[in-house]
Amino acid sequence: QVQLVESGGGLVQPGGSLRLSCAASGSAFSIYTMAWYRQAPGKQRELVAAISSGGSTNYADSVKGRFTISRENDKNTVYLQMNSLKPEDTAVYYCNALNLRAGRYWGQGTQVTVSS
Repeated sequence: QVQLVESGGGLVQPGGSLRLSCAASGSAFSIYTMAWYRQAPGKQRELVAAISSGGSTNYADSVKGRFTISRENDKNTVYLQMNSLKPEDTAVYYCNALNLRAGRYWGQGTQVTVSS
């Protein structure tokens, strides 16, 4: 069982930056692929970025070059650094942990609003 708690969301102006954090409880954090998803009003949840247990990363085309995902296994934490934010990045951002044997877990979400 893994519990995920996101933090770091908020209101930011276009062009600004935010860093989201996701703290995981439980053991064996390092075996999970960790990811950030987002869901805007009226839209489906979409993958933003993911980082494997080995550190490989992938990003949605819409955030490449602006967002960076990273993890600190000794702190059971995954981060999403978001730069050059746009109004279309406004969404609830969810942390996700996936391991094919151990299961999939979601955080409760954190709101990111990009607006002037």
